Amino acid sequence: MADEKPLFAAIMLKGTVKINRKVTDTLKNLRLSSINNCIILPADNNYTGMLKRVSEYVTWGEVSQEVLEKLLEKRGKLDAKKAKIVAAKAFKDKELKESGPVFTLSPPSGGLKAVRLNYPRGDVGYRGEEINNLISRMI
Repeated sequence: MADEKPLFAAIMLKGTVKINRKVTDTLKNLRLSSINNCIILPADNNYTGMLKRVSEYVTWGEVSQEVLEKLLEKRGKLDAKKAKIVAAKAFKDKELKESGPVFTLSPPSGGLKAVRLNYPRGDVGYRGEEINNLISRMI
């Protein structure tokens, strides 16, 4: 269980006006082009390094299978049975296809704390399992 690598969900929370070119290129490579976009990534060193580089603009953490099913059903436009199968396969293979879809989410109900501060005082940066609560509020 300790070697098991989870799937990351990353959500872009801030815009890209007047930012470093390396950060812009990293966001393009992650396919995060606008605010409230969400992607599902395998938890390997390459993606972790990319997420750390853009940590002032995105929040990320380990997504659970139940939240991934709900995300695929509501925002991926899959029926419940198909969403369950795709989520189970993604957790088994540790990735959502080769390049998973970009999910467009709505702003979170209840709002955000502060997009200028890191989690737990604010909203950006690594938040671990708490990403599931944020995604549930944004679906």
